[in-house]
Amino acid sequence: MTPQHHPVQTAGADLTCERFADHTVIAISGELDVSSTPSLRERLYVALRDPGMYVVIDLSGMTFCDASGLAMLVGAQRRLEGDGTGLILARPRPHTARLLRVTGLSRAFTVRPPAAWAPAGDSDPRSAAA
Repeated sequence: MTPQHHPVQTAGADLTCERFADHTVIAISGELDVSSTPSLRERLYVALRDPGMYVVIDLSGMTFCDASGLAMLVGAQRRLEGDGTGLILARPRPHTARLLRVTGLSRAFTVRPPAAWAPAGDSDPRSAAA
């Protein structure tokens, strides 16, 4: 199945959505902060409709994240859990990985480091080593 691309740009942040046969990959780039989160959250929730068996949020392009950004990710996870859909945070930059560890969210999310997931969807991140 050819992926569908849906780019969305908001103040300070971008969101790109690719749908595959059994999963959706959402790439977030830029600054995920109090000014960009409200409009990005709306677009993220639209992208989460009919996501497939699991959703991968690629964080490799995210340059900053504050508490509102973390809350958006937690909200996405809660929405998906209600539908029985898995969520994977993939390829966080070192500062984002540290933020997830410090806040304890690395235990709440399935997090895959850069080496454990191919961005083109070539491998299944659910089975990659953490």
